[in-house]
Amino acid sequence: MAQPTLPVIQALRDTAQRLATQAPYQWGHMGSCNCGHLAQTVTRLTKAEIHARAMQRYGDWERQITDYCPTSGLPIDQTIDEMLALGFSRRDLTHLERISDPAIRAAIPFERRDALRHNQRDDVVLYLRTWADLLERDLLAGISLPSFDGLVPAPILAAR
Repeated sequence: MAQPTLPVIQALRDTAQRLATQAPYQWGHMGSCNCGHLAQTVTRLTKAEIHARAMQRYGDWERQITDYCPTSGLPIDQTIDEMLALGFSRRDLTHLERISDPAIRAAIPFERRDALRHNQRDDVVLYLRTWADLLERDLLAGISLPSFDGLVPAPILAAR
């Protein structure tokens, strides 16, 4: 699963929020599908720019990710580079396009999980938010605070 970092979590939450409120969604369009929307968030490119980059090589996002080569010089590979550099993996992106990561799906309530469809806006929003929640949980679990046992708090002096 993606690295549990604030930038990754924020990218997922921003993508979900944009999808939930305003953004055009079209699963068959390389710039406005599941990965296309995350790519918009990460790269700040428009859906048209992402789509144009993807059309320079054959295939959907899954094919693009399979054929990804960091030294190809192809614009779509530069887009994928940015997503990987932020903390996503190729596997994450492949799962996102089909909302198929088993760990993320397992965190979705059963009645919704079995009805999820990869090309439905509300299902993608739920998947993105659940993914962000899981990463946030992992991030917080990795933070340890110092022990304050035995320390006596200093008195607070009132201002005069």
